[in-house]
Amino acid sequence: MELRTTFNIEPSPYKITYTDPVMFIGSCFASSIGSQMEMGRMPVMINPAGAVFNPVSVCNTIDTIISGKEFVEDDLHYHDGTWLSFYHYTDFSSDDPVKVLDKINKKSKEALDFLRGARFLFITLGTARVYKWKKTGLIVSNCHKIPSALFEPELLTVNEIVTLWTTQLDRLYSHFPQLKVVFTISPVRHWKDGAHGNQVSKSVLFLAVEELLNHSVPPQYFPAYELVMDDLRDYRFYNDDMLHPSTAAIGYIWDAFSTCFMESKTMKIWNEVVNITKACNHRFNTDSTIKINNFAERMLKQISDIEGKVPINLSHERNYFQNLLIK
Repeated sequence: MELRTTFNIEPSPYKITYTDPVMFIGSCFASSIGSQMEMGRMPVMINPAGAVFNPVSVCNTIDTIISGKEFVEDDLHYHDGTWLSFYHYTDFSSDDPVKVLDKINKKSKEALDFLRGARFLFITLGTARVYKWKKTGLIVSNCHKIPSALFEPELLTVNEIVTLWTTQLDRLYSHFPQLKVVFTISPVRHWKDGAHGNQVSKSVLFLAVEELLNHSVPPQYFPAYELVMDDLRDYRFYNDDMLHPSTAAIGYIWDAFSTCFMESKTMKIWNEVVNITKACNHRFNTDSTIKINNFAERMLKQISDIEGKVPINLSHERNYFQNLLIK
């Protein structure tokens, strides 16, 4: 008896290699998958403005990057001893506005440079519910634990998302014609909206993305949500909060993702690199100089072999194993 509802995922006609920079923007789930690529030292940038969850905030992130917007102190908000940006995650907050602005503007410039050479942009949408700062009407990317009474919640409509993102896709393809855009819906449940509210919100996202797949330059769709909800479909695959996918679930989705977007030869190199990065955390149960030297030399040879196959920066790992050698 088959106790899972598995389904086939059509392989992408466009493949990710070690020469294809990839940007992930969206919910914390985008970070989970992007981090898998980081482990294999693939060229990736994850959430240059921090995690963003709704379609408007993702658009705002892209707009500030493409326009080269230079944030100034008037763009920040001061609350309870902290300077923050409503366009950014809490990582971009500080008691010093100069530090906040320096971090924001530096990262935004890096993101623009990266996007100019990127071949893939993965957009992970988490919720269709937005929060407006009552004072200005701005839809914020993060409420920064400011009292909820100062914000107005609103559920975006399918039409609002489609209109916004049709324009955004036009702009992206105009600036970066080589870019392949891929949408995903986050399987993380936004429980503060309630069980019904979360389902309604996700439904809006699904309907909007379905329409956007008919764009004149069609984006792609990867079924991350369906893999968790319809394939795994068990609380064993959630963290203790019962909202976020577990490490096992992330690994399962990564396997499906890599099968869809990567050739076997790319994954072979990825596995080799991950073995090297994990070896940097190896703890020896021996004091044998010969064994430690042999291990370090073996790792250095593997690094040289990989660097001869693909453009990759393993300088950190190389330095680690060189320092490990006992003269």
